[in-house]
Amino acid sequence: MTQNGREASTAGPVPEEVSGLGLEEKASLTSGSGTWNTTAVPGTVRALTLSDGPHGMRRQPESTGDALGIHNSLPATCFPPAVALGSSWDPELARRVGAALGREASALGVDVVLGPGVNIKRSPLCGRNFEYFSEDPHLTGVMGAAVVAGIQSLGVGACVKHFAVNNQETDRMRVSAEVDEQTLREIYLPAFEHIVREARPYTVMCSYNRINGVYASQNRWLLTDLLRGEWGFDGLVTSDWGAVNDRVAALEAGLDLEMPPTGTDGEIVEAVRSGRLPEAVLDRAAGRLLALARRTGGRERFDGWDADAHHEIAREAARASAVLLKNDGVQDEGPVLPLDLAAHPRVAVLGELARTPRYQGGGSSHVVPTRLDSAWDALGRAIGQAVGQDAAPTFAAGYRLDGEADAELEREAVAAAAEAGTALVFLGLPDAAESEGYDRTTIDLPAVQVALLRRVAEVCPRVVVVLSNGGVVSVAGWQDSASAILEGWLLGQAGGSALADLLLGTHSPSGRLTETIPNRLADVPSHLHFPGADGHVVYGEGRYVGYRHHDTLGTDVAYPFGHGLTYSRFEYSDLDARATGDNEWSVEVTVTNTGGRFAHEVVQLYVAFEEERPSRPRHELRGFAKVGLEPGAGRRVRFTLTGRDVAQWSVSRKDWKIDPGSFTVEVGASSRDIRLRAGLTTPGDGYTAPLSGMSTLGEWLAHPSGGAALRKVLGDAPALAALDQVDPALLGMALGFPLIKFSTFGIGLTPEVVDRLVATARELGSAAAAEGLGSATTAEGLGSGGAR
Repeated sequence: MTQNGREASTAGPVPEEVSGLGLEEKASLTSGSGTWNTTAVPGTVRALTLSDGPHGMRRQPESTGDALGIHNSLPATCFPPAVALGSSWDPELARRVGAALGREASALGVDVVLGPGVNIKRSPLCGRNFEYFSEDPHLTGVMGAAVVAGIQSLGVGACVKHFAVNNQETDRMRVSAEVDEQTLREIYLPAFEHIVREARPYTVMCSYNRINGVYASQNRWLLTDLLRGEWGFDGLVTSDWGAVNDRVAALEAGLDLEMPPTGTDGEIVEAVRSGRLPEAVLDRAAGRLLALARRTGGRERFDGWDADAHHEIAREAARASAVLLKNDGVQDEGPVLPLDLAAHPRVAVLGELARTPRYQGGGSSHVVPTRLDSAWDALGRAIGQAVGQDAAPTFAAGYRLDGEADAELEREAVAAAAEAGTALVFLGLPDAAESEGYDRTTIDLPAVQVALLRRVAEVCPRVVVVLSNGGVVSVAGWQDSASAILEGWLLGQAGGSALADLLLGTHSPSGRLTETIPNRLADVPSHLHFPGADGHVVYGEGRYVGYRHHDTLGTDVAYPFGHGLTYSRFEYSDLDARATGDNEWSVEVTVTNTGGRFAHEVVQLYVAFEEERPSRPRHELRGFAKVGLEPGAGRRVRFTLTGRDVAQWSVSRKDWKIDPGSFTVEVGASSRDIRLRAGLTTPGDGYTAPLSGMSTLGEWLAHPSGGAALRKVLGDAPALAALDQVDPALLGMALGFPLIKFSTFGIGLTPEVVDRLVATARELGSAAAAEGLGSATTAEGLGSGGAR
């Protein structure tokens, strides 16, 4: 049974094709035939080809290449990685990128794309954060589902990864993520759940790590009870490459396919023959492989794709993803961006990253692009055409990408800046700083780059910083040296042209932060726990990840979750929030472009709870909409909230719970730029926890039938009457005592009496439920805590 009491979906008819196979043949289907292919059984199941591809196909040639194909894959479009695409806050754009990925996969003979990655950004130090969307599970789930839908619309399977709680690279193949159940349910699992329920991915990939001591690859609760039984997943579960430690235990837990093969199929055969493994378990796994082959084989393959058209999709996605963090005016002029070439025609483009772009991260997701745009080339062409070759921009490298000091490069860049009216300074992290396989140790930029920026700011009045990085970098120590900061993340193969579009004002920036930029690493909630030691990492911050931590405590941050500027202004008005059903609400707001040019606004909806002593995050993202408007135009934006949006996971109930009471809907432009608020109420879910002898006196008095049971059983007994006379301080202490503990104080509450109280409370509760009185009032006059 699952935690919610629903039967896990482990049974089902076995296809005749599988039933007719021999034991060895069925075992062979549960592991690959090579690094990227499953095993074929001639006449029954064809071999499938899998390929890395969260943001582009990394298809290895059949006859050449290294074991993983990282350095010798076939050319494909390198779209913006998830760190950038997530910052677009545009699910429809993500779906289109997914569809382009699906077409290229089909043309390259790929059946399953190993992506998207939807792990939560618990710490900015995670070396693989460039492959993930956000610190927020709602945003991650919506964007991930859009990518999956796009990929699978072309008949190619998507593989959602890495399931689950894979939030670091340090010791990733062994570390045990020690995380409580409520945090799992509210932070680290919802994105997977949303994607499984809404997009129906063909496959899910288990992660390397252990979860509370159990490897994900052999975690039956994760792979069977939760994924299949509770969420209804009907696809195939594959391992991450090398994640299986025990073939038999993994298969029994619900893992269908080991990749790559380890030559241990004989262990499966022996386990079935000895009776340790039911053959039905093997049949189920083999049947899922057959089902996947049918799912991915039902459509005609494409024979190619329009490389130019896909490059333009990559450019559009890159434009939509860059985040304008800062845009100040200089010397009584307006904001520095977009560049005013009429007033300030001389521009210096500084920084090796402008000429040698960083456009993706390292490791298994590395794509060989079909072409590559640099910002220097794009800016040089566009500015030269606009102002003439006599005033064409100048370039200076300024620094070495390996971080070594080079005084001559710095001197040349400073000299170029001194001759310019505007300096575009491209800063960021080198390739070696962030990759799959290891985590970062700092969020600082290389010292040589910060030194260059400070010297440039001394000689040039208008300094624009353009960042290239896959994980958050600190801006606190240098942002005062820049009038504007454009966070470019890693933008894929068309990022250079996209940045030129934004800097020159051809398009307005529309990206928003999907993760908080802290002032310093020590402010990150996971700082004291990440990445753990001795094979364990404790998720001690619980649910308070990212903005949930910062906004609950009110700590200063450099830039908050959801922040992003554009070249226009937007106003919010006419908020209408109302109940439309049982624990269902409608929220509507009008957004108007009050600026002078077309631009996009990302309208964000948060559900907030005001508490003197926080028992949950102060507010949480529950909806968003990206709206593009012409100057003066407005649009009505509508959201729907359900009971799940105000629920918390109850560890005692093993289910979601909705407490009755009030909450606030907040609509704004970031988690700290809330424009409008409205109050709503929920009747709760009607659930009342059963009482027991270990329930406290306070819980008995607050319970719908608890007070009545006390009055009915005890009547005017001294034990009850004394509550009205006891000192308030002692009463406060007594309210926290489990009822059974009073049996030692000689006041008449013996174990037998407590048993009668429990039985009476149960009877009264059943009677109230039968009469439709779901929330009977508590008895009055039972001490100062009786009605609270």
